[in-house]
Amino acid sequence: MIVVDTSIIAYYFIPGKYTEMVEKVFEKDSDWVTSRLWKFEFRNVLAGYIRKKLITPISAIRIGEEAEMKFHQKEFSVPLIKIIDLVGKSKCTAYDCEFVACAEELGIPLITADKEILKHFPSTGKSIEDFLSS
Repeated sequence: MIVVDTSIIAYYFIPGKYTEMVEKVFEKDSDWVTSRLWKFEFRNVLAGYIRKKLITPISAIRIGEEAEMKFHQKEFSVPLIKIIDLVGKSKCTAYDCEFVACAEELGIPLITADKEILKHFPSTGKSIEDFLSS
């Protein structure tokens, strides 16, 4: 089991240059969980793709529904105190600290492409490349 953040979820569900690598992450460990925050961030990612005319609104709905089905009952809440503690120890946003806290609470790695998470939480956050090579 691994925690994935919105970047990994987006790379998995929206075809792009990192999709193939993220599919390999899924092949290595398909038991993905995440913070409840992912859904709201993911919807914003979809909105950005629509605005840039990279996907249609109909495609965004299909992609969003598929992603929501995948993470049904695989979303976790984390205590506010944990998030605030992590914010105080880093320059990461509270959003990013949600995913770090989720991984720490579950005692499993967070797979992410977020450079700030990787920099400030190297024992929790793992890059796609590091995860695949371990």
